[in-house]
Amino acid sequence: MPVRAGLAVLIAIAVIYLLTSHWLHVLDALPYVLVMGMLGMHLFGHGHGGHGGHGGHGGPGGGSTKDAG
Repeated sequence: MPVRAGLAVLIAIAVIYLLTSHWLHVLDALPYVLVMGMLGMHLFGHGHGGHGGHGGHGGPGGGSTKDAG
């Protein structure tokens, strides 16, 4: 557990340093960070990027409605 706490402190120090010393650079990068965050949430937040899969994609008893006519 001490390693995790130490890592959290180092990350906090880095964030404070960036925000105080490089505020304009942080603002310049913000649109790109937001777009990459949206892309990441779309790909991984909905289960598209992992092995979660969606049920009902054809196959026997898969619930496909193509042949139900």
